[in-house]
Amino acid sequence: MAHPLDQALDFTDRQVLVVGGSSGIGNGIAQAFRARGAAVHVCGTRPSAADYEGAAGSDLAGLGYSPLDVSSTTAIEAWQPPFSRLDVLVLSQGMVLYGRREYSNPGFAQVLQVNLNSLMACALKFQPMLQAAAGSLIVISSTAAFQSTRGNPAYNASKAGAVGLVRTLGDAWARDGIRVNGIAPGFVATKMTEVTTANPERLAGTLRAIPMGRLGTPVDMAGVALFLASPLAAYVCGQTLPVDGGLLLP
Repeated sequence: MAHPLDQALDFTDRQVLVVGGSSGIGNGIAQAFRARGAAVHVCGTRPSAADYEGAAGSDLAGLGYSPLDVSSTTAIEAWQPPFSRLDVLVLSQGMVLYGRREYSNPGFAQVLQVNLNSLMACALKFQPMLQAAAGSLIVISSTAAFQSTRGNPAYNASKAGAVGLVRTLGDAWARDGIRVNGIAPGFVATKMTEVTTANPERLAGTLRAIPMGRLGTPVDMAGVALFLASPLAAYVCGQTLPVDGGLLLP
């Protein structure tokens, strides 16, 4: 007799949306769901999927694609998705401003809009679909939520806010059959972290701070996303799981 968890990571006939899934961590998550049978749609900033051809960290093969400006709540509310059912929503959008630009009101507000406000706008937009499917919402935040990030107050505040949002929506929406959880990646080599990965001295210092001695990958994050969206995590609610190679341990 088959065990009810035998096919826990089979997402055949499930619809998945990854906002920010055109590259980096979100793209790795999107392709992991596609590889396990899901129909996956992603949103990104460029006009079309063809505009990502040859871009590092981007593989849109087999994925549906729509441009979406998450810096605009109006754009999120007005977007007409090409599907009427949604089982898993992954919110992986994000930005950071270097050069102390987050220490200005415009810079601070810009990062908060993309990294935090848009999470709530997307969650609200798709709450009815997720409720109808008894679905899963996964928010990608950062270990920055749990420690200071020198030079980036807006990034830090937005990621801490995302963790709080996961807790509160997890509590509120569990009654609707929606499980809300999050992932807090540690240091993952993506376009956003090139300021460190392209600097040998900074990279060496980063690696010394990670007990496992290596950077994370989008595949590392994808494995946890699959778990959180699956029956394996059926009793996990409102939690943000650090996936950081031990970075937060010291």
